[in-house]
Amino acid sequence: MLPLAAACALTLTGCEEDLTRPIADKVLVVGHRGASALRPEHTLASYTKAIEDGADIIEPDLVSTKDGVLVARHENEISGTTNVADVAKFADRKTTKTIDGVQLTGWFTEDFTLAELKELRARERIPQVRPDNKTNYNDQFEIPTLSEVIALAKDMSGKAGRTIHIYPETKHPTYFQSIGLPLEDRLISTLKADAFTASQATVYIQSFEVANLKAIREKIGTSQPNWRLVQLMDEASKQPYDFVKAGDARTYGALMTAEGMKEIAKYANGVGPYKLSIVNVDSAGQFQAASELVRNAHAAKLLVHPYTFRPENNFLPAPLKSEGVDSTRNPAGSIKEIQTYLDAGIDGFFTDDPAVGRQAVDTYNR
Repeated sequence: MLPLAAACALTLTGCEEDLTRPIADKVLVVGHRGASALRPEHTLASYTKAIEDGADIIEPDLVSTKDGVLVARHENEISGTTNVADVAKFADRKTTKTIDGVQLTGWFTEDFTLAELKELRARERIPQVRPDNKTNYNDQFEIPTLSEVIALAKDMSGKAGRTIHIYPETKHPTYFQSIGLPLEDRLISTLKADAFTASQATVYIQSFEVANLKAIREKIGTSQPNWRLVQLMDEASKQPYDFVKAGDARTYGALMTAEGMKEIAKYANGVGPYKLSIVNVDSAGQFQAASELVRNAHAAKLLVHPYTFRPENNFLPAPLKSEGVDSTRNPAGSIKEIQTYLDAGIDGFFTDDPAVGRQAVDTYNR
């Protein structure tokens, strides 16, 4: 073999680093809210199924109870993911609040103690797309705490013979700070309380806001080498809510630029962008050329983990849909979609069906 420098000298293109190639050792399959295509999201059953189906990582979204315990729910408003509306003793807890500038009416985790939340049972959030979850699993599972999710990951790591990593998201951190229930210290202390997350598993801490990730970085410094901070990104035209509150005019699009990624790299280890920010589709659903997002992130040495890949026709671009209705499962279409993003150089991805995600990775040939 020629020495690298000599080999480069013999080529016309040189040996510039390919910044679209993954920078992780392997492409990671993240069980988005568990295996939420197959079990009601954010339940121990959903996380268990994700691990059984090959997920490298499970992802709990975190909100707070009235007594300051972190629990796994996609939102603090829980009427769509639990049976709370049917529990007569909690009827008077229904209220209207403004969360991140949006007025919502329902039941909110911060108005319940953990003991009270444990009386509720989880329900399928999108039963029109996932009717089997509603029929087979509604009202069977509790709302788990972060500590219970960690214990599950540790136990399943032993059973699976591989380390199951964890990817917690702080939900609405500015809001929870405003009501005296900040998430950051509780998250850090809960993760440090178990040796599994303190020093064994890789922990990816994610947020759509910026200030709380910076605060976590300041608190932990370099003391937790197994923890990674990940800046989530919504559509380019939208803003982090803490930017809105602070009067900062920057959008997520500004964070996606080369300069934006350099700024993120000062406090984070990766980015979690909306998938269409990497590869968009046209009006007919055809994939367009990849954007510069992955290149910009990799140039700043940031991992790229886009969201969310789902196996039903409802969520797939038109050319990949199969025969059937919106709720029809279409693993083949989902695999093609995921592999398009693998071509763009991503380092991992969030999927509601880790078995499909695992197959997409294992059958991928670039």
